[in-house]
Formats: sequence, C-alpha cells, structure tokens
Amino acid sequence: MAIRSALYGLAVSTLAVAQAGMAFAQAPDAGAAQQGTADPGEEIVVTGTRTAGRSRLDTASPVDVLSNAALSRQGTTELGASLAAIAPSIDFPRPSAVDGTDAIRPATLRGLSPDQTLVLINGVRAHTSALLNINGSVGRGAAAVDLNTVPTVALDTIEVLRDGASAQYGSDAIAGVINLRLRQARSGGAASVTYGFYDTDVNTARGDRHVSGEHTLTASAWQGFGFGSDGYVTVSGEYLDRRPTNRADYDPRVTPTQITGRFGDPKTRQYTGWINAGSSITDNLQLYGWLGYQERSSESAAFPRLASAATAVSGIYPNGFLPLIHTNSRDLNSAIGIKGTLGDWNVDANISYGRNRIAYETRNSANYAYGNASPTEFKDGTMVYDQLVAGIDVSRKYDVFQSLNVAFGVEGRREGYKITPGERASYGYPEGADPTKVGAPGAQGFGGFSPLNAIEKHRENGSAYVDLEAQVNSKFLVGLAGRVEDYSDFGWTGNGKLSLRYDVTPWFALRGTASTGFRAPALQQQYFTSVASVVVNGTPILTGTYPSTAPVASALGGKALDPEKSTNLSLGTVIRAGSFDLTVDAYRIHIRNQLGLSENIQASFSPQVAALLAPFNVSAARFFINGIASTTKGVDVVAHYRLRSVSVGTFDFTAAGNINDSDVTKVPTSISSLNPAPTLFARSRILTLEDGTPGTKVTGTIDWALNDFGATARVTYYGNVNQPGTTAAADVFTGRRAIADLELRYQPKKGVQLAIGGSNLFDTYPRKYPAALNSTGVLGFPFYSPFGFNGRYLYARAGLSW
Repeated sequence: MAIRSALYGLAVSTLAVAQAGMAFAQAPDAGAAQQGTADPGEEIVVTGTRTAGRSRLDTASPVDVLSNAALSRQGTTELGASLAAIAPSIDFPRPSAVDGTDAIRPATLRGLSPDQTLVLINGVRAHTSALLNINGSVGRGAAAVDLNTVPTVALDTIEVLRDGASAQYGSDAIAGVINLRLRQARSGGAASVTYGFYDTDVNTARGDRHVSGEHTLTASAWQGFGFGSDGYVTVSGEYLDRRPTNRADYDPRVTPTQITGRFGDPKTRQYTGWINAGSSITDNLQLYGWLGYQERSSESAAFPRLASAATAVSGIYPNGFLPLIHTNSRDLNSAIGIKGTLGDWNVDANISYGRNRIAYETRNSANYAYGNASPTEFKDGTMVYDQLVAGIDVSRKYDVFQSLNVAFGVEGRREGYKITPGERASYGYPEGADPTKVGAPGAQGFGGFSPLNAIEKHRENGSAYVDLEAQVNSKFLVGLAGRVEDYSDFGWTGNGKLSLRYDVTPWFALRGTASTGFRAPALQQQYFTSVASVVVNGTPILTGTYPSTAPVASALGGKALDPEKSTNLSLGTVIRAGSFDLTVDAYRIHIRNQLGLSENIQASFSPQVAALLAPFNVSAARFFINGIASTTKGVDVVAHYRLRSVSVGTFDFTAAGNINDSDVTKVPTSISSLNPAPTLFARSRILTLEDGTPGTKVTGTIDWALNDFGATARVTYYGNVNQPGTTAAADVFTGRRAIADLELRYQPKKGVQLAIGGSNLFDTYPRKYPAALNSTGVLGFPFYSPFGFNGRYLYARAGLSW
C-alpha cells in the first residue's frame, strides 16, 4: 500500500511537470541570457562514459548532474546530507550512540551498503576512511569513503552514476559511482558565512520540551587565480563549528526524572582546505593536480553511568558520569597527473595518494580497575588507512560506424591499514594490581586498543580494462567494457558490461545495461581487531572482534575473505521535449557472497564451542564471513522542466523518486561442523539490509530566479524504515514522513549575497522510541531515520562574490 501510494504521488508530480513541459515546449527562450545556465539535460558528463562530449540525456546509463548551486542552497553544509536532500537514490542516516560512526557517517546509494558505491575525485579513486562501522547502524561492517572530507565550496559539480560500473572503474561500483568534480577557476571568488540553530519541540515518549539553540557556524571561501594562457589555481577553504544536539528521552531510573544521556549530532570542529591546479606544459599536454586536507575533531556521548553503577569511582564521580568519545580525524587527498594528446590518442596518466588517520580519546570517564585513582581522560589509540593509486587511461575515436570510441587503461593500487594501541589505562589493569580484586578494566564508554589489537597490513592489486562505445548510426549506441583485476591477497577477478541505447525518435529513447560487478574485502574487514581482556578466576579471558583468519576464528570455521560479486540489470527510457525531460530506469541488483560481521559466538552456547575456544582463553568471538545473498529491485524516476519568462523569471521544476526493495535470499547458517550451529546473523542484521533505508523516497523541488532574487522550495517524502530489534516486538519504525524546506535569497553574480531559510520547517520527527524498549531513556527516536531526528532548523547566510 505504501509503495502504491508513493507511486501514485510520483506519477501525479511527474504528470504535472510533463504537462507543463508540453504546454511550454514552444515558449520563447526568454531569460536565458540573464540566468546563464545550461538547458536541462545538456550537461556534459564524464562518468559512465569515456566518449567526450556526451550529455546527461545521451548516455546509456542514468547519470545525475548536481551543481554547486543546488548543493549550496540549503541549510546543511555537510556534503553527505546535501547530496541526500536532492538525490532521491542517496540516503544519509545520522546515527548516534554508535562510537566513531557518530562522527564519520556513511551514505548509501539505492539502499545498498555504503562500501558498495565507488567514490571518485575528478575521475580518480578516492580513499576510504580508516573507520570500520562495527556497531548497530545502517552500514554495519562497512568501511566507506567519508564524503564530508570534501567541502561543497571546493566543488563545481557532482555526477552520480546510478548503475553498476565495476567493469569500467573496478571494485566497489556495485550500486554505482559518485564522482566529485572540483572547482576549476582562473578568476573570481566568493566568501560566505552560514549560521543556523534549532528551534524545535521535542516530544519523546516520557516527556516534552522546547529546544532553541545548538547552533552551527560555517565559514567558507574560494578564489581562482590564472596564469599563462590557460593555467589555473583554485583555492578553497571551510571552517565548521557545530554544537552537539540532544534528543534523549527522560531517564526513568532517576528521581526526579531527568535527561541523563546525550543522543544526537556530535560536537564538531572542522578545518578543511583544498587546492586544484593545472596548466599546459606543451601545446598538447597539461599538468594538473590537487591537494586537500581536513582536520576534524568530534565528540559524542556513550550511555550514562549512574552513581549506582559507578561505585568503584564514587570518589571521582559521586553522582555518576557521562563518558564522552572524542575522535580526531586527519584526512589527506592528493593527486598529480598529465593529460593531453599523443598523436591521435588522448592520454591521461596520474598518481594519487590518500590517507586517513583517526585518533580516539575517551573523556569524562574512568577505568574501574583503577578505582578512585583512575584517570578521567584516556588516549585510546589510532587507526590509519592509506592508498596509493597510479593509472594510465588512453582513448581514441575512429571513423567506424558513425563513430567508435576505444578506451583502455591500466591501474595499480597499494593499500595499508594499521591499528596502534592506546595507553595502558585505556584498556588494562594498573601495573602490579591483582586482577581478582579490582573492577573491570578499560575506559568506560570506549575502551582503548590494547597491544593484542595492534596490526599493520598491506596489499597490492593491478588492473586493466577495455571500454568500447560505438555510435552505430544516429539511433543505435552500443557499449562494451571488460576489466580484469589481480589482488595480492585473494587472487583475480574479471567483470564485463554491455550497454545499449536506441533513440526511437528525437524525443524518445530506450536504454539498458547488463553487467557483473565485485567488491574486494576491505583491509579493515580483513584485519580489524578489537579484543578486550578480563581476568576470571585468575585467568585472562578474551572477547571481541578478530580477523577471519586468526587462530580463534579459524577454529570456529573462519576463512580468508573473498570478494562480493554482483549481477546488475537495468532498463530505462528517456523522454525530452523542449525544456522538459523525463527519465525512468528500473534495475535489479543481485549480490552473492556478500560480507557480514557475525554475531558474537559465545563459549556458553554449547560444550563444543567452549572446547574450541578454551585453548585460546576466549569467551566470545566474532569475525567477518562471506555468504549472504540479496536481490534489490527498484525504479528511479527523474522529471525536470524549466520555464523561462521575462516578467516572472525562471522556474525549475523537479520531481524525482526512488522505489527500492531489497530481499536477503541466503544467509550462512554454519561455518564449521558445529552441531547445533550458533546464530551467525541475527534477524536485526538481516532486516537492516532489507528495511534499514526507505523503500520509497520522493522529492519535489521548485527553484525560482528573477534578476538577483531567488527561492527554493522542496518537499521530500520518506517511506517507513525499520530499526529492527532482536524480536519483532522490539522493532522500532520511523513512520512515513514528509519534510519541507524553504530558502529565500538575494544573490547577484557579484557583490553582497544574502539568504534565509528553514530545513524541516514543520518540525517533523520520526516516531518516538517506545518507552517499553528504552530502559535508560537515552534513545529518544530511532537513529535509522533517513532525515535525522533533530527537528526544525533555521539559518541565515551572508556572502560576498567578486
């Protein structure tokens, strides 16, 4: 019924835009000069095709082109949240109380895992975060690219390829590709300051309150410099200061009842700088490169420790305490390359290096094993991921058929992953202490990495591809791509893609693709280790997350991880008439051998499990396992119409929607000869894959501009999302919700620019977290909510353009 209603709403919106498009298709092109924007569908794309000059509506695969203006005309300055607001197939949940994932949030495309979308920067593979999401959030078990390391101010456009593309770009491109295209300017510049705050009524299961404040301040600027005949240097910078939000419920354990937790966005302070540059070095060759660096400090909260549970440190915290988890992320992006022509061939050779380092600290906390002598701040250790990529891409057009574009290339990649232990007090007992006479070791809230967790691993891979695209005649386009990759850890894999497009008439075309894809297991998934030690009866007992090939995991049936594999099918249509265009694309993505993080396999499950774990003094272990299979089916619809008028200005109408359904069709039930076999994946893990993102998302947007004035109005409908529990009775649903945004602005091309606006104007929340499932009062709302759970946000932006 929900899908039927959403389809109806999307059909009505699309029909309305279509009727407007047909009615005004022959209208004069008034106002085009004053707007200076491309006609709809005429944006040239470089993602999903290696044929130069192909526009968004001429491709065989669906590609969205999102401008810097569209990303900037909203309250949020987070790139991930900005993308999710305007691209219906992208979602950006805002989890809370899930440790490092609070600060480094992953985005999803078409409801698939965050690490099943490839992210490029100027067509070059971006590096993932060092963070592995191991807690109960959307994307559990994934190590994904942190989109928020690239500020909106540094970007010109973003291209979103909604199609499998492993045969073209390699690992991770199962759901599609997000290509971040950096701003490239020889002159001009702008600066702006955005200030916003929440003004909201928070109605939780145990009480109501009004919140006004929790501000966010963002200051950004860019400047272009030109030199020589075509040289450019574009410098961009951003500063972000975000206060924490709190949507926790009242704690029923304390009298009088009060809020003891902190549940919401983390406190964040962030500095980001980017340089993008290029210049011709000969008549035929250009040198180019970029450098980006970000330092982000975030602070989120663990669950509160009441005085009754913190007796070991009552001298420090007589009233209990709220542990704070601090992450410091330092992120580097860099690349240098040469491109141009050598004879009849177009050549692009580049080398890129990226690195992410996350240092953890626990503050306002205690190690119970130290008693009242415990420190209150702990350095918990670091995780580092780095990636070096070198590649050469070559292409040429031949006068075969109407035209034949031949492209091929090679790429080499080296990855590294390292965990460095924290200080002793963050994970262990005091030196010389009798473990049988003191409390449990480790910083409360987030225990540090011990020497048992230390790891340093590398791997290499090489790949080669061929990509052919033939315009057979004026109507028929055929694309064929193949790619082979060889990894030093699991071996080689090959993938292919067939793309077809037939233009039945100048205004109507059919398109479709069939491809295979893969995603290599991340180093983080292969080697992440988080093992805690507790002494029981004088013997150290271990519990935690192990590599799948560690001795304890092998004893339980763990094996070296293999790549995930997919089969992608899509079929779509393109309709255009004057300033109106409509694309409808259906897809089916079948993923096999998918990776998942198992549940804790407890020694207490059976004597057989206890016997296997006993030699390692382990009471519980979990690790990654291949074997999940899923099928995702869906439809993407995007309709756009531009109406230009001298008297009333230019209107851009967009109606876009994604209807998506995922089914887990196979789950491993045993990885060894254990009988009975422990549960490897709980129902909550499976339902997160199936129902953790909205099955329906529909967005309607109106952009208006007249001379120096403009406005954007947007309504986004989100389908119901399930934050699953251990049983059906513990499932928490977000409900079906519509979110309205509005921005009014004065924005001349040069000079002072002003804007005011509101996100979630009608102060809409997901359903309340049920009191019966919330014994601590921390969880005010389900954090699977695709639009967050912070309420109405009001903002103002002031800038200067030159």
